[in-house]
Amino acid sequence: MRIAIVEDEYLASSYLKSILEQQDILRIAEICVLKSVKEAVTFFSENKVDLAFMDIHLGDGKSLDIFERTIIACPVIFITAYDSYAISVFKHFTIDYLLKPFEEEELLEALQKFKKIKDSFNSDSTLQSLVAIENPETNKIQRHFLVNHGYKLISINESEITYFTATGKHLFIHVKSGNSYLYNSTLTEIINSLDPFNFFKINRKYIVSRNSIKEVIKHSHQKVELILNVSAAESDAIFISKKEINNFKNWLDQ
Repeated sequence: MRIAIVEDEYLASSYLKSILEQQDILRIAEICVLKSVKEAVTFFSENKVDLAFMDIHLGDGKSLDIFERTIIACPVIFITAYDSYAISVFKHFTIDYLLKPFEEEELLEALQKFKKIKDSFNSDSTLQSLVAIENPETNKIQRHFLVNHGYKLISINESEITYFTATGKHLFIHVKSGNSYLYNSTLTEIINSLDPFNFFKINRKYIVSRNSIKEVIKHSHQKVELILNVSAAESDAIFISKKEINNFKNWLDQ
């Protein structure tokens, strides 16, 4: 296994490399340390690794710059000193994060998570998390949703929402009272405005609220059913998309 560390602080990269060399969770053949965006772009354009550790801020730019200039298909564990919102985004979209200064035990736990889900990793999620963090002005959390109800306009607080559903080209907001309201957006658009701690897009039809989940039933490794504590919009069983199963588990584990 090959691992890349993208970190411009010598002490931080040395500390991380030292733990990786001594641990026994993964069999590592090579560890490459990259100190800048420029080095990382050149390296990833010519090489492949099985896992990467990346600091968000580097001396000559940001990690997002690397993704915009080359393809990184491997899982990434971010090293960050960001605020709680950023951390919730990372836990939603990525395998794990390390909050500076981190302890050895935290790194070992991240490696265990990587070992469990590396075969079903979705690389799109990594870039999605970076875009959300690096563009905060376009990713502000929406707390209220204005809908039409007859001749009235109703502002729905996010705490009242149980789930969102997509039916054809229409998006509906479902609330605790059992009512549903047509909303002018799409699942793809609205998920970027929601609090990533409270809401998760489980498949192409549903975004669910954490508080609306009653049970999670594991029929098999690739077939996981979700039972809501409210009436679902459709009578059919609700299944989590295969590529989102591990991300969903990480989300629930916050």
